[in-house]
Amino acid sequence: MFQKSICLWGYKKIGLTLLGTALLYSGQLTLGQDSSTDLSSIAIPRIPQALCFGMTDISERRALEICDALSLQQTVKARELAQQWIQEKPDLAAAQFAFSEILFTIEGNMPRALYHLNKAEELTGFSSLAEALSSSDYQWHYLTLSQLSYVHQLMGDQLKSLAYLELINEVYGQDVESFKGWPLIKLKDFDGARASANKVLESDASDRAKARAWNTLCAADLASLAPIESMTACERAISDDSNGGSDTVYLSNAAEVSLSLLRIDEAEAYLDKATRYLNPESVADPWIYKLYLTMNQGRFDDARTALDRMLVWREQQEPIVSKMNRAEHFLVSANFLLLAGYSQDAIKLTATALNQPDRNGSYSADDSQKDSYAALVNMMANRTEYQVLLENRATMNWGESFDSRITAFSLQLDAWRAERRAAALFANADVLQNRLRPYAPLDVHIPEWVEPEIIRLIGTGVMSNILDQALSNGAFQLNEGYYHAYRTEISSLDNDTQATLSAGQQALALLPQQEVLLRARVTARVAEAAFDVSNIDKAVKMYEIAYQQDPSILRRLETSLPVNIVADESLFSDLTKSFLVKSPRFREVESGLILEIKSTPLLSICLKSRSGSPLSCYTAPASENQDNRWDAQKMTRQFHTQAFGLGYDISKAQRSTLLGSSVILSSQNDSNLQLNRETILER
Repeated sequence: MFQKSICLWGYKKIGLTLLGTALLYSGQLTLGQDSSTDLSSIAIPRIPQALCFGMTDISERRALEICDALSLQQTVKARELAQQWIQEKPDLAAAQFAFSEILFTIEGNMPRALYHLNKAEELTGFSSLAEALSSSDYQWHYLTLSQLSYVHQLMGDQLKSLAYLELINEVYGQDVESFKGWPLIKLKDFDGARASANKVLESDASDRAKARAWNTLCAADLASLAPIESMTACERAISDDSNGGSDTVYLSNAAEVSLSLLRIDEAEAYLDKATRYLNPESVADPWIYKLYLTMNQGRFDDARTALDRMLVWREQQEPIVSKMNRAEHFLVSANFLLLAGYSQDAIKLTATALNQPDRNGSYSADDSQKDSYAALVNMMANRTEYQVLLENRATMNWGESFDSRITAFSLQLDAWRAERRAAALFANADVLQNRLRPYAPLDVHIPEWVEPEIIRLIGTGVMSNILDQALSNGAFQLNEGYYHAYRTEISSLDNDTQATLSAGQQALALLPQQEVLLRARVTARVAEAAFDVSNIDKAVKMYEIAYQQDPSILRRLETSLPVNIVADESLFSDLTKSFLVKSPRFREVESGLILEIKSTPLLSICLKSRSGSPLSCYTAPASENQDNRWDAQKMTRQFHTQAFGLGYDISKAQRSTLLGSSVILSSQNDSNLQLNRETILER
């Protein structure tokens, strides 16, 4: 998901003292003097070093007190001062703006901030520079216009954002061209964005402005379905800005472009560099994308480390930023928890991401894409939890399983609802075509091993046509293995075994070796097809490979391993075998993988290859106060947990931390809280 980078204070850092001086020298402002006045005689005032709301010459005592509190991170005091000021002086533009900044920057309450910004604009509303500078409120008018442009951009009204930029230029003569590119990108006016960026590059704009222009060109270059030929624009965004080489947004964008060119190792190198420069004001968290990459590659230990580092990074971010990218944190965490076997927590995370409105003016993807992704993973999590329920039910009699049957119906209903929501959001043919392109950089980041799930939502016939269109448009010109991976999924869902085997073999021959989880999915589909045509040897071999690459794939595909159950003659082993036979994860085949059950010296269940190499084992002592049936139930359930997850013990406390706070958890059931939890994204 391509990102935009602008400093937290945006255009306001220029300062009106500098702006007014520049306008005097340019002849755009006479301040009531004759045009023949010798401007060189006007003394340039000294610029104070301290900034207040990004400005250099704020003089209101209350505003300075608020800024002092903010600089000391006394956010509660700053809010109290701003609220008291607006209560005392509701008709003062400065008070309205100051309170809006507290709501915006500290609380992330976008609607209320916009309300007070509109009030501030009503109280000023200057139409010319002479009119503005004749009032003591000219600074607040300029600040209000710049922030209104930004807020409307985040809230998705790009036309209003551009209109306020034009107003800044008309009234104050401020060059805002470098800020126009991103709203134009969001409007999908890629030609207009290129023209605007080139205009900046041809001017004597600052390095930062030119870096923004290169960033805009980079995004515009990625607009076509076919991969771009080079990374020149994105590399210039890094090299042409004084902070570009350490700017997390530019480095993350460079990683996204590298991925779109399938330079996977190069992408990780950019991310590793980005992780070395903590930027609390940046919306980009490179650990999010590091976590995605390591999951894709089946590097689960590295993924667990990335998850931990991501949480540490999030804790260091400014309050506004931590709210801006929380949906990204929720969704990447949900993916990891789904792989690790914590599907209930994945359901909570994805539901929270769906329930909370996001502001994504700094991302190339829009709200519907985030929602479609969240709904897709929510569907997967509900289906996976249903499979876990079936595994547990295999250990129960009918009476014991009564409650689980009610829960199962609820999970199926929730999965169906999420599926329909995701299908509706993915229904646009153009969006789907770009979605099929490997690592489509302008779209929301959906892992390649998750994307085949879209086929079941849309239907194999529709997807088959769109897939062929994407192929002819060049979406797979860098690697047709991804095309054959989709073909494998389509053929499998259509129960066309020969086509599945053919497409699967082609996909496995062409896909990058780093695509471990996608390869595991393709391998499992090939294994199913081989089993259906009674090629048991090949099926068992492919199932073993898929299982070793991704133990959770059996649950997600709702399929079972062919196993030969070998047990001793104990009552515990007999009961355990009866439970395992009923499990949806296993089917008895004489020449299948070995599933060994032992009662001595410890209770154990062990899945082994046909050569006897252990794949997953669970061992525990027999209970002292329970019978054999209780032990068999417990061992069977624990074995399923061990065998079809990653084996990581993620504490309940850490899983709650992934959700951000208990307030977020409760907001899922409190509509009033949901209405107040607005989010915004940094420029």
